[in-house]
Amino acid sequence: MAKAVKKAAKKAAPKKAAKKAAPKKAAKKAAKKAAPKKKSARKPNAAFMAPLAPSAALADVIGTKSLPRTEIVKKIWDYIKKNNLQDKKNRRMINADAKLKTLFAGKAQISMFDLAKIVSKHVK
Repeated sequence: MAKAVKKAAKKAAPKKAAKKAAPKKAAKKAAKKAAPKKKSARKPNAAFMAPLAPSAALADVIGTKSLPRTEIVKKIWDYIKKNNLQDKKNRRMINADAKLKTLFAGKAQISMFDLAKIVSKHVK
């Protein structure tokens, strides 16, 4: 009968595994504070910053000045927003006016995701 009482006492006693988890967490926090990771400085890709000369059709929209690819896309979006050329129902589509139609190879409407392909065709 003494064995049965000891087994019941063991089952009722709280487990010590839960107490061991707390020191591990504290050790991890202390390790993070002790050795902070160095952030590597992110360097911009020089290919995006290289000035590109626009074609005649693109120059009608953004100007004749050579600009980086990122600035060219920004200027095209400025033109689209200024002239209210984004489709009302499907905002991903861009409606072409006379200047953009020559840029879009005669298409009346393109997807905004095709804009990068179009820019690459019209820069040198």
